[in-house]
Amino acid sequence: MKLVALTCSFCGYAATDLAGLQGMKYSSDVTIIRLPCTGRLDVKHVLQAVRMGADGVLVVGCLEGNCNYQYGNLEARKRVEQAKGIMKEIGLEPERVEMVNLASNQPWRFVQAVEDMYVKVERMGPSPLNKVRR
Repeated sequence: MKLVALTCSFCGYAATDLAGLQGMKYSSDVTIIRLPCTGRLDVKHVLQAVRMGADGVLVVGCLEGNCNYQYGNLEARKRVEQAKGIMKEIGLEPERVEMVNLASNQPWRFVQAVEDMYVKVERMGPSPLNKVRR
């Protein structure tokens, strides 16, 4: 299963970095993409990741009320919900997209979010788009 994690550089990406520094293990099937802020996330980024072969997309932003740009993570949550709605409309499971909020000093929460997402996506199976592409 291929996962894409779209991470805020202040919290999400910092937590992934700290997880690596502390030797925490998580699936090697996750591609981490660093964003300046999840507020820069666009619905098309999520849909593009799915279109390009991701079986699941995890958006990792700062804790609510703790965004470096004030409301970026709140805007990202709205866009994640929009992406889920579009996926449902086109017949894909909206559960393939999730958002988690964490602090930069919570690498274990990132690792847990990846593990949870991996289990969820594994239960659903590969993205139907990946079957079409073959």
